[in-house]
Amino acid sequence: MPRVFLVEDESTIRSTLRDTVPWGQLGYEFVGEATDGEMALPLIGTTHPDVLITDIKMPFMDGLSLSKLVLKEFPNTKIIIISGHDDFEYARQAIEIGVEQYLLKPITKANLMKVLREVKEKIELEQEQRNYQAQFQRDSQEYEQFARRSFMESVVAGKLSVQQIYEDAGRLGLELRAQSYCIALFSAMGETYSDTDARVREDLLGHFMKHPEYLLLRWNLTTYMLLIMGEKNRMDSYIQSCVAAITNRYSVYDGQKPWYVAVGMIGSRLSQLPECYEDVSRLWAYRYIQQDTHVLTSETVKAPGSGSSTDLKSFDVNTFNPEMLMEIMRSAAPEEIPNIVSEFLLDISEEVRSQAFCHYVMLSTRFTAIQYVSSLGVNQEKLLEGVTCQDLTEQPVEMQDLRRYMSEFIMQAVKLRLQRSANQYRDILGRAVSYIDEHYTDDSLSLNMVAKEVNISANYLSAVFSQEMKSTFVEYVTSKRMTKAKELLRTTDKHSGEIALEVGYKDPHYFSFLFKKTQGVTTREYRSGGKH
Repeated sequence: MPRVFLVEDESTIRSTLRDTVPWGQLGYEFVGEATDGEMALPLIGTTHPDVLITDIKMPFMDGLSLSKLVLKEFPNTKIIIISGHDDFEYARQAIEIGVEQYLLKPITKANLMKVLREVKEKIELEQEQRNYQAQFQRDSQEYEQFARRSFMESVVAGKLSVQQIYEDAGRLGLELRAQSYCIALFSAMGETYSDTDARVREDLLGHFMKHPEYLLLRWNLTTYMLLIMGEKNRMDSYIQSCVAAITNRYSVYDGQKPWYVAVGMIGSRLSQLPECYEDVSRLWAYRYIQQDTHVLTSETVKAPGSGSSTDLKSFDVNTFNPEMLMEIMRSAAPEEIPNIVSEFLLDISEEVRSQAFCHYVMLSTRFTAIQYVSSLGVNQEKLLEGVTCQDLTEQPVEMQDLRRYMSEFIMQAVKLRLQRSANQYRDILGRAVSYIDEHYTDDSLSLNMVAKEVNISANYLSAVFSQEMKSTFVEYVTSKRMTKAKELLRTTDKHSGEIALEVGYKDPHYFSFLFKKTQGVTTREYRSGGKH
């Protein structure tokens, strides 16, 4: 319920108002009182009232001065001025600074109660609008994902000047001004639907969207990017909180599914973001190389020559595990391949860089790729036709030849996987769209419901839907509902509350809010001839 604070220097009036007004019956909580503005200000900062009732003439700090300071700090506070002066200038100043009501003494209990009821209705209406706006922002969180991802791709590729970054960020509604920046990547989602995946995804995404120091973007089908921003002395705390949020939620998998989070270097300016991304991408590659390390940072990824499991100075061909290559082909994105191969080969020293070793790795890569594409139902000719360096196994090779050979085979295998997945996803997407078209008026319809219906993870469905439909899931459903609502507004006499229920909204007020937000006119204006 709304909280109210009273400031009045006359003790009789103050005690009368405090003790005779039925605050609880009016739906208020009385949270404090003070004799003047100076005494009131720190108490208001502690109690955070929704309504401030204050006399205008008080010693030390008058009501107008107090009101200015309160509205500057707490702009949503409703202020009721009480005054013993019928002076237009006082009233003018009160209106100018945004005071809600201006009451002249003597104040009757009935009149004050009437004003309090009106103010409470306004508070509830404004809170309702804020709730609707917050819901709309949550529902439409992925509306700008295409533009935002494209923007960030340009930023981390170093294609934009700092001025262009700020200008483009402004157009996208992004606030990127900070003292320090850091990029994190995380992933743990499978392709098929599971209630656990859906719950973890929603919980984790909801967590990051609530905090302004994080900008969350889907980076590809399985990976999310997190841009962490803040004051220099708070970055370590933000990073630790980010890792803890991911770790705590992914702990539900308890070894059943691999999950990873990589956190790169901290940069002190926007122009360093390409360097930050290069660093986190290098660390991200180690999810294949150090598969038991879930949190990948400069501290947890072993440096070359450190004697770690990734130190290839002690490399033994008998321990070389092609399953790692298989896992890369199963799940890596094409743009990751050069980084992964480079990090894998980074620490091969002169003493093991023999022709026998190089040819062994090359042949192992080739046979693993053939085995993998065969498991996809693709013949090896399709694999080999996309590889231009097959003859390297028949001649002396350098390290760059080995890197090229591995990259080409792995890249071609990944491309074949994506082609096959695209065909599968088109069929799945067709079934998903058909299901949405049949059930869009169901108020319980959700991304998770559709994902479960077609047996694909919500993360995959969201990404594929956006990619193929050029529209997010929520945007598509909202568009269907608004189209149906406009038809009903023009062809029936049903009121907007009935139409809201008919097109899939339990809350008619939210439907009205959403209609105005997406169509540019109210339902009444549309019905009377207004057009979007």
